[in-house]
Amino acid sequence: MAVTDKIYVKNHRQIASQLDTRFPKSAFSGATLDILFTGDLSELNDATRDSVLEFAEDFLDCDCDSNPYCGHPEEKFVEYLLDLRAQGLDPESMVDVMTDDYMVYAYPGDLYSFLDDAIRTLEAVEELADVDGRPEEADRASRKKRELSR
Repeated sequence: MAVTDKIYVKNHRQIASQLDTRFPKSAFSGATLDILFTGDLSELNDATRDSVLEFAEDFLDCDCDSNPYCGHPEEKFVEYLLDLRAQGLDPESMVDVMTDDYMVYAYPGDLYSFLDDAIRTLEAVEELADVDGRPEEADRASRKKRELSR
């Protein structure tokens, strides 16, 4: 299961009530993306609308014909998470920042698992690059691994 399947909308019930509609709590589910991408957000209070629009602008801004279902929103969010970790934030702090930035949250344990998987993947890339005689790629994977391991 991808980490983006474990990102949830904060104040989900309040937002659903303000929009007078139902949608899943998962931020990257199809129905939720539909509401964010094409829904009428005028009924939301200003702070919530600003956060929702910021989320849509940062992650749903794509020129693909199948946007927002092209996979780019999830990729962008994963990059966002990796960037937060590269800034030295631990998973608990990452949750705080994503909640402040976009009114979404995750459980810290899910972020720990995601980061652990990312480190294990980078270790495999590093080893494969060494075996394949690609020292630059091995060094790059090693640097990224250290960045996430701090």
